[in-house]
Amino acid sequence: MNQTGEDLDTLVLNKERAGRKKLALGLYFHVPFCSTTCDFCAFYQEKPSKKGIESYFRGLEMELSRFPPDRSISTIFVGGGTPGLLQPDDLDRFCNLVNSADLEKDYEWSIELAPSEINPEKLDVLKGHGVNRISMGVQTFNPIFMDALGRKHPVEKIYQAYQSIRDAGFQSVNLDLLFGAPGQSLKDWESDLAQALELQPDHLSTYCLTFEEDTAMFLRLSQGKAKIDPEREAEFYEFAWNYLPAHGYEQYEVSNYAKTGHACRHNLHTWGMHEWIGYGPSACTQYQGARRKNIANLESWAEGMKAGNQPTYMEEETLKPEEFAHDAILFGLRMNQGISIPTIAQQFDLSQNLFSEIGKFLDRLVGEGLASKEEPSDYSLTGKGRILCDAIACDLPGLTTF
Repeated sequence: MNQTGEDLDTLVLNKERAGRKKLALGLYFHVPFCSTTCDFCAFYQEKPSKKGIESYFRGLEMELSRFPPDRSISTIFVGGGTPGLLQPDDLDRFCNLVNSADLEKDYEWSIELAPSEINPEKLDVLKGHGVNRISMGVQTFNPIFMDALGRKHPVEKIYQAYQSIRDAGFQSVNLDLLFGAPGQSLKDWESDLAQALELQPDHLSTYCLTFEEDTAMFLRLSQGKAKIDPEREAEFYEFAWNYLPAHGYEQYEVSNYAKTGHACRHNLHTWGMHEWIGYGPSACTQYQGARRKNIANLESWAEGMKAGNQPTYMEEETLKPEEFAHDAILFGLRMNQGISIPTIAQQFDLSQNLFSEIGKFLDRLVGEGLASKEEPSDYSLTGKGRILCDAIACDLPGLTTF
């Protein structure tokens, strides 16, 4: 029987997949509910309602049934929205669904929580189900900038929420901080960092404010009420790069710092181009040689998960090992430890000869003082290079093809 070109492509792809060892597997869950929208936030969210929450759980149950993990899970990350907006009974229901997967003994399970939604009852549910890492969105300790970012809780709530998390005994706690708010000075940024350090979290994530379309902050930018200042942003980055390591927090990525043993494993898993399955509206997946993004609409997503229906994806593509390897380099260069071309070639079963153009490009960066090299083919960006990492990523060539 003759095979079509599409059938042959499928056979080749399946052969490639079968030839590669199974990578570690993570799960991502998007909980879309949020009571208010922060001015800088572009993530998909919905106002909570009894009907919407029930629709979410039914869709999640169907999605987990239709797309079950094919092996044990090493990392779980629950984001949003505001997952902590769910009430204790709903959090219990949610955690039971997550625990239906086969979790490895030494898993990491992170969940994002907003200070205004944290209370001991919710934390008891999460801790009881095995959540071991909390990521709290602080953004700033300054009430003026908090208002400018659309954050509605008082500063005191941050301290109360943090103490509740510590009292509950979670293994690891992260604080998210945001810099580059309109009018924020370097001294203001230092004050935010100092106040965060007083709490002694295990991990700190420091993000530069971005002006995403369809946000209130983007509207201010378009109206001339805010502006982008790359030189000022670089000063904020460099200050944190010096300040936080001097206070016991090792920088392991452009925006992330941790005490020893507390680097976010889910982040490392993702940046290393391992596999994960995303559940929930707008969730992204990288699994079995493909990437996809669920539709960012609660009802459409849930309807697509019903038996016999076709799920709706905003994006869907099949990638070759060379493309995954390219992205492993791109994201790997954001990490302080850098990349090893031989290791990445081995991970994706590729010949090192395919990396020749990338090697030449990285050697040029070394010559310009933007990268350093350790023989034979290990590279990392210098401080000067990390400031330009986005531009470097845009210029990074693809793998050589023959």
